[in-house]
Amino acid sequence: METEGGITVRRALELPGLRGGLPEVLTCADRLDRMVRWVHAGEAPNIPALLKGGELLLTTGLGLGTRPAEQRAFIRRLADRGIAALVVELGPRFGRLPSAIVEAARTAGLPLVQLHREVPFVAVTEEIHTEIVNGHYALLRRAEEVHRRCTQAVLGGGGVPQVLGILADFAGNPVFLETPDGRLLFAAGPGTGPAGAGPLQVWEGLRGARAARAAPPAGAVLVEVPGGGPGTGSVRARLVLLAVSGSLLTVHRMAAERAAGILAVVLMQARQEEELAARGRGDFLTDLAEGRIAPGDAPAQAGVLGFRPGGDPLLPVVMRLAPESAPSGSWALLARAVAEELAGVGAPVLVGVRPVEGRVPLLLALRPGTTRTALADRVAAALRAGADRAGLERPGDRTPSAVVVGDAGGWEAAGAGLRHAAEAATAARGLGDRPWWDARRLDIDLLLWRLRDQPDLASFVERSVGPLLAHDRTARPALLPTLEAYLAHAGRKAEAARELHLNRQTLYNRLARIGELLGTDLDDPQSVLALSLALRARRHTG
Repeated sequence: METEGGITVRRALELPGLRGGLPEVLTCADRLDRMVRWVHAGEAPNIPALLKGGELLLTTGLGLGTRPAEQRAFIRRLADRGIAALVVELGPRFGRLPSAIVEAARTAGLPLVQLHREVPFVAVTEEIHTEIVNGHYALLRRAEEVHRRCTQAVLGGGGVPQVLGILADFAGNPVFLETPDGRLLFAAGPGTGPAGAGPLQVWEGLRGARAARAAPPAGAVLVEVPGGGPGTGSVRARLVLLAVSGSLLTVHRMAAERAAGILAVVLMQARQEEELAARGRGDFLTDLAEGRIAPGDAPAQAGVLGFRPGGDPLLPVVMRLAPESAPSGSWALLARAVAEELAGVGAPVLVGVRPVEGRVPLLLALRPGTTRTALADRVAAALRAGADRAGLERPGDRTPSAVVVGDAGGWEAAGAGLRHAAEAATAARGLGDRPWWDARRLDIDLLLWRLRDQPDLASFVERSVGPLLAHDRTARPALLPTLEAYLAHAGRKAEAARELHLNRQTLYNRLARIGELLGTDLDDPQSVLALSLALRARRHTG
């Protein structure tokens, strides 16, 4: 118990100060292993109200009261405060302790000691406090030794598994590193090194138990690993020590807190290295798209980055993130999450990031037997899941991210395919929330986006739909949604009515009003084409 940094009642009685008083334990001799947190001496009747628990109380009994009822009540109040023990010096007040005090202490489970000789309470207090401080210092030294060993392991090239292994050996219990939301990152058990079967089985049991209740298991130690920055998002991970093979003591928490500081540095360094690598891959893909890498040189450079597709066609994909989301998340986590999501595809993939542009370019090998559509579905889902895990995409973003898939081809076409997909992804923003867009179907939007700064394009939009927009600003019902649905269904009025939940006559009336406002015939193919182009251009000029 002395490993907790205090001393026991038994140890206090063995020290010279109290030993010289010839202590006699009258009650609860089986509870002398209680920890003494502090020593207090006093004679006031209200002294129980001044105590916090864990004290060794020294008194001559002046405050205990004269009547048995007062004495029993005093003892009960001391026990309720949770003191470690009561030591009464015999003398002028008591030649021996009254039976009411002894029986009350026995009933309350409070160790009661009487001293047969006078002792200087100041000397006793100083002696016990010195022992307590020395115990805390010993704890600090043991925790610092763990810190030193963890530091040496990291400086020697070790990482998170090695740090957890040292901590698990010291605590004699399994240790886990989990994400703030409870997902397991690493595990180690005493004597097993990194993540053996034992700690993982314990984790499975822990996960089931925590699903049933929010509180951690009894006796567990949880220590947050800081991630830097303000607020709750600054927590990068959490250390969890479980009391499986033995109790966890104060020294184990102290060691875990010091290990958490080292883990914070290790995780930060790993994230920085991972983000640098992801940015490096993004730079390669961007250089390829912009023609700074010749197709003949690209396979060798991609091979250095770990991408070796062989002779399979390459599928270019680009994700463009919402600008309001991009600065707040982790690009390294995005790259890792996407790679993990695509691990089951069974095809080589090269994922890069371009934080400044808010862009994630990819190249994937299109294996025989896999269709372009199936692979595009899989990679689009992986990109969105990765962006969500990394905090780079949030529900409610005004302009959701867009995933654009280009044409599959060889290295000669890969650069142009990436460039086309990247530009189309920019033009696709705001078109709607679709899993992915085919770059070939965005050419008109891309052309209009390239012309977005031309005054003629803004004039064309105003001439084509300006009166309708002016109507909707002052009158109800708004007619623009009716025109958009009509054009989206290529003039098929029945389908447009179903989408708008209107009866046909109401739809006909609204279309007639739109034609009147715009001075055009909505049954004329040329007019319909002009209006479709104007509505597409409006997204880029508004």
